[in-house]
Amino acid sequence: METNTDQENSILSSSFQKETDVQENILRPKTLTDFQGQKRIKDNLSVFIQAARERKDALDHVFLIGPPGLGKTTLASIIANEMGSEIRMTSAPALDKPKDLAGILTNVTEGSIFFIDEIHRMRPAMEEMLYIAMEDFEIDWVIGQGPAARTIRIPIPRFTLIGATTKAGQVSSPLYSRFGITCRIEFYQEHELVKIIRRSAQLLETKIEESAISLLAKSSRGTPRIANRLLRRLRDYATVLGDGIINDEIVQISMERLGIDGQGLEEQDRNILRTIIKFYNGGPVGAETLAISVGEAIESLEDFYEPYLIQKGYLKRTPRGRMATSLAYDLLHIPYDRKFDENQGILF
Repeated sequence: METNTDQENSILSSSFQKETDVQENILRPKTLTDFQGQKRIKDNLSVFIQAARERKDALDHVFLIGPPGLGKTTLASIIANEMGSEIRMTSAPALDKPKDLAGILTNVTEGSIFFIDEIHRMRPAMEEMLYIAMEDFEIDWVIGQGPAARTIRIPIPRFTLIGATTKAGQVSSPLYSRFGITCRIEFYQEHELVKIIRRSAQLLETKIEESAISLLAKSSRGTPRIANRLLRRLRDYATVLGDGIINDEIVQISMERLGIDGQGLEEQDRNILRTIIKFYNGGPVGAETLAISVGEAIESLEDFYEPYLIQKGYLKRTPRGRMATSLAYDLLHIPYDRKFDENQGILF
């Protein structure tokens, strides 16, 4: 069975890989102007940031939602840069005890940015502390023990909390309601990825032909992190197998060796669709059953494989489970001769 670690180390994984993505910080844009795609989000943020700066006030708390690798951390850094504020970054799993969170909150500066990644994994005790900090800019702290214990409120500077999550549904309603600005980051279109790849190639001082940029964009699963990772691997192939310039031939050879097709699908993507069709008559099939059938952790199935397959129209979720679409049959060259009533979940 493929483990979470195996999937995370895949070249098409949207998770951050410390060794592979060591150059990611170099490629990250520093301003909203350089940040490609997500036009509606950028336009709105530019207004909110300008208004906050003119009022000389802290920006309202920001909630960033979206799959891994789409730029949530980058956007948080850009907000801090545009606000002229310092930023402190952490992730919810790293906050083990309330004192860990209290230590950070009591040291924030006026107007600074506090970024919490994977905020859906915040412990309940720390969530309650965060509520008061976000609303009243104070924290409750217990002094003493037993009958002599008492609670005091410690004032903290006005700050902006930026919370990021890949699973908005797991964020509690009280926490979600305290964010004034919500940004839902979507997968990128190919023309947006073309601009990102072109910019990254310039920063990496890598020569790449325009037609090769388009091919690479199509294979990047709508995710900038994957596009940049593939670009670095193509640069290696171009250096060893070519003359250092990434062209169509280098892209085709590289993708074939990496097991990636022109749609950005790897073998496990096709295996998932093939399993639904061959073993479950196209579906519906439950996520847990499907995960076991393809030897994949259910978290990887739901967080990594399914979103892209759904976006490309190869897979759909119904009340009774996952189903392969007619496009999946075409992709695998399997005759499609079934009908399904999505409302009733009946095959006929």
